[in-house]
Amino acid sequence: MPALKLRIHNEEKVMKKLVVLLLLTVIVLAQDSEKRIISIDSSGGTQTGNIRYGPIIFEHPEAEGIKAKVSNLEIFANKAELRGPETEGERITLAKAKGQRIAIFPNGVRIVRSRLEASGPVLSYNEATGLGVLTGGADITVSPKDETSDAEPVLITADQVEFDVDTDISISKGNVNLVNGKQRAEADELEYEEERTLGVLTCEEKCTATRLDDDGSVITIIAQEIRVLTDSNLLFASGDVSVIDGSLITTGDSVFFDDEKNIAEIIGSPAVSVDSTEGVTVKGDRLLQDIEYDVVEVIDASVKSEFNQDAFILSREQ
Repeated sequence: MPALKLRIHNEEKVMKKLVVLLLLTVIVLAQDSEKRIISIDSSGGTQTGNIRYGPIIFEHPEAEGIKAKVSNLEIFANKAELRGPETEGERITLAKAKGQRIAIFPNGVRIVRSRLEASGPVLSYNEATGLGVLTGGADITVSPKDETSDAEPVLITADQVEFDVDTDISISKGNVNLVNGKQRAEADELEYEEERTLGVLTCEEKCTATRLDDDGSVITIIAQEIRVLTDSNLLFASGDVSVIDGSLITTGDSVFFDDEKNIAEIIGSPAVSVDSTEGVTVKGDRLLQDIEYDVVEVIDASVKSEFNQDAFILSREQ
């Protein structure tokens, strides 16, 4: 009998915890839903269309006369359209459709979120998903954290960019190009955490990053995946990596590269560096390559690395 009472007591405790978790989940979802509601201000412009059921067309004579706001995104345009969700055989008022509406900015748009600014031909935003998709070719500029420094902005171009208003994440897709000072990278897709300035570039085959030195020489890094911390000019590449510096080619499983120090650490099993001009080959589990002086040496396994791989992990991966 005591064992039965204990079991019932434990089951009640579990049920209470589940109820609390369920309530917390409902609260979080409700908060996310509120954050995703878009507001459109077209003061000084015109509004036409069906105000009750939509779509409503907002137009303004000034290029950025329409100002929209949703969560952490500010949107500037001269034309916008607000419509309800597509339903079969049922008309829902825009008021009742709040949280499921779609806003379209079809005539050119500029988007601002913290240090990021993006522009492109068409933006479509869905309140239900919290995603805004900029299509027709997109240009992104990420300003330096310290505006008084000599740091240059990060420039990104792509066929389209997806903005998540629940986070600070943007995903660029199609013909992605990233320029960060002397570094350039090309990829099929770029996931970018804006506050951390952490970007993950992925490709169907292999991604390429190049770095133009002051003397005109080019360093090329080829890998299946390339991760960059644009504020600190650090790079981590993994998956069948090659570091090409003139006649010096180093291969391995992964590589860390510090653009400011001109230092690369290549890890492999083993990593191999071949200088075809000098006829020299260096092998080791960890190699240190000095880009400025074209020197490669084996690192003692007991020596702690200057690089922290955890810094390149996306928040969703943690």
